[in-house]
Amino acid sequence: MGLTAALMRAAAARPQVLLVTSPGGTAVRLAVEAELRSRDWPLASTPAGADVMVVAGPDCPRLRSALGRLWQDMPQPRAYVRATTADDVPALLDAGRACLSSPDRQRAEARTPGCEDEGPSGRDDEHREGCEGEHREEGQAESDHGRSGGGPRDQVHRESGSGDLGSGGEHRSGGVDHEGHEGHEGSSGGEHRSGGADHEGHHGGPGGERRNADADPQGPQGPQGPQGHGGHGGHGGHHGSGDMEMPGGVPMAEPGEDRDGLTLDRLHLPLGPVLADWPAGLVIRVVLQGDVIQQADLGELSAGRVTDPFWARPWILASAGEPVAVGEAVRRRAAARLDSLGRLLSVAGWPAEAVTARRLRDDLLEEAPSSVVLGRSERFARRVGRSRTLYWLTRGIGPVSTADARAAGVSGPAARAGGDVPARYRQWLTEVLDDVRALDSTAPLDPVAWESPRGRWDAERPPSAALAGLLPGLLVGAELGAARLVVASLDPDPDELSAPSLEAARG
Repeated sequence: MGLTAALMRAAAARPQVLLVTSPGGTAVRLAVEAELRSRDWPLASTPAGADVMVVAGPDCPRLRSALGRLWQDMPQPRAYVRATTADDVPALLDAGRACLSSPDRQRAEARTPGCEDEGPSGRDDEHREGCEGEHREEGQAESDHGRSGGGPRDQVHRESGSGDLGSGGEHRSGGVDHEGHEGHEGSSGGEHRSGGADHEGHHGGPGGERRNADADPQGPQGPQGPQGHGGHGGHGGHHGSGDMEMPGGVPMAEPGEDRDGLTLDRLHLPLGPVLADWPAGLVIRVVLQGDVIQQADLGELSAGRVTDPFWARPWILASAGEPVAVGEAVRRRAAARLDSLGRLLSVAGWPAEAVTARRLRDDLLEEAPSSVVLGRSERFARRVGRSRTLYWLTRGIGPVSTADARAAGVSGPAARAGGDVPARYRQWLTEVLDDVRALDSTAPLDPVAWESPRGRWDAERPPSAALAGLLPGLLVGAELGAARLVVASLDPDPDELSAPSLEAARG
């Protein structure tokens, strides 16, 4: 007992965190990333390498099954916490580490009825207190299991802002959702990456070797009751063999002709909704032959309830007649584009500059003056914009002409760039510098004259809707790795796709 406890305390000294963002959780995700950097806690690249699962954002019923599968694939000792507000983050991380280091709490967690079958058992309040308290009665646990369809159970949160995000949509997504969770940011000036990629310092470059997910493409599977309501959203749990359920709920590959007339196996997979460095909640269902996408369909875009689109908040307020200064709006816009650049650089395999982008983003959100941020932003823009390696890795991928973008209703940097992935990230870099130079402007924001981060703001049809609409056509014919770059270079924000409210924006 003494040795076990000592080993668990040692393992909990610097736990690896699996960070999952639910729709509406952008502000909480930013707080978690900043707190992990300050503590020097690494982000886990896969569920199998994680100690603590942190879910950032409100409860989303359609993600419960995916979260349950991720939880099942985490080895013990393990801990689960959900943060629904940024203020909760430090205490919840402490509670997760306390749970991780306690043999008694781990044994209690393992004995919880349905825990191993369902993943996080829905006791967010208990996890907030370090996994303390009484567990639910077995009958209630079984009732909850039936209601949630095998994912983390419905729960009454002590956190503010928790609630349902809707019950429709994708019920199955665990694996490609966390395709290695690769590219997540490290905590001490580098990026934690999986597989053949090393922990690169600031002298790293793009294009490092990346590991494909070695798990089942649908993610960790276990005895999940009805397998996510019979495989809804996973292209059928019954495929090709009558009523026999496929292993892990993944449909068997089927033969089909490719573009060259050859007969190759085709595999149906969903990308998203919780894939690393991926827009939270976005689902794209693809048909793969080898590693080439033959068909792509956009999943349900709405998060299912009114959410607060964090990055567009100044434009929502200004549209409602609230006083918003231009400097405040462009600060948020520059931070949003740096967040997108961090995601793109992480997917491209340049973790050092992804960290730089995210630190600049955080400095802007913390009200750093232009004189502090401008010089660093210019150096960052030169390094990334002039990188030949990054250009060669991404050139020719996902080209969209200005005319085609305008015809699709796209505005903002994606339309002005008029080109491929390099054209888009260079446009971001140019506009970040323009915004940083305008941080001191006190003029009132005109939401028509000043674009939101993704383009011209329109509450009836947010700019991210047009960006997401471009994706299926751009992904067909692309390799899977190139598809990730295309999505990251457009980076639609699913939080915009639920009708925003003034009350949410004020909050």
